[in-house]
Amino acid sequence: MNNPKCGLRLASIVLALLSLSHLWRLIAQPEVLVAGALVPLWISALAFIVLGGLAFWLWTLSEVAQQADEVGETEIEPD
Repeated sequence: MNNPKCGLRLASIVLALLSLSHLWRLIAQPEVLVAGALVPLWISALAFIVLGGLAFWLWTLSEVAQQADEVGETEIEPD
């Protein structure tokens, strides 16, 4: 279980689920109150983009880790 591929993929899936939850908020548009103040929708739009980008980036890194593992390299260097 000392494989970086598994950790990167798990983190990618968690971030993708969080990104999808923000997309749901954009579509359903429920009111979200924090300490009595309404949270604007643009925050969810920004979070959707950032979390989706991070999820994609980590998934791509997991592919690089898998390729490096197949070749037998000890260090991972992205393209």
